[in-house]
Amino acid sequence: LMRPLRGCRGRGVVVGTVTLCLAAGWALQTPGGISLVVPQPNINATVAQNILLSVEYSCRGVATIEWKHVSSWGTTSIVEWRSGNYVNISTVYKDRVTAFENGSIELRNVGMRDAGYYFVTVTEEHGTNAYGTIIVNVYEIIYEDLHFVAVLFAFLAAVSAILICFMWLCNKSLHLFQKKTTHKLTASTTEEIELETIEC
Repeated sequence: LMRPLRGCRGRGVVVGTVTLCLAAGWALQTPGGISLVVPQPNINATVAQNILLSVEYSCRGVATIEWKHVSSWGTTSIVEWRSGNYVNISTVYKDRVTAFENGSIELRNVGMRDAGYYFVTVTEEHGTNAYGTIIVNVYEIIYEDLHFVAVLFAFLAAVSAILICFMWLCNKSLHLFQKKTTHKLTASTTEEIELETIEC
């Protein structure tokens, strides 16, 4: 027979209460509070597409937002700004990035080198930090498939044109053959009539 663990239940309530008290005490001691949500942590894009690295943050004070890109080519700082203040965009991304008040950035005209990890750090003025990560996969448009379809379409169009020409030639030849046959039949019929007339 299975019996409920009565002793553990009482301990669980005590541990939960202590944890809740500690969390409340920490929240009260912290002069500011910050939260960061990443709704889409994985993005798939094709070359030359625009992508939105979307986040939502909230904090009690003024926040500084910083984005970095990490890939096999190294780590690059993209943009840093303070809410309601300056925006400092890296020269590498100068014409390709737009920063938004909610912490999101738009990256335009992505290439293969833009694949990798994008790290966002939101720092509140009292020193509290929140971190988020977005993985971006960039794929090339496979032109081989489109090329194959185009070649197949051209081949079918050529075969259709040849068949149409062949049918037209057959029809023309048949028409000419029928015309000659009709002419010969008419000529032979006329000769027979003339022969009958002479015999008569």
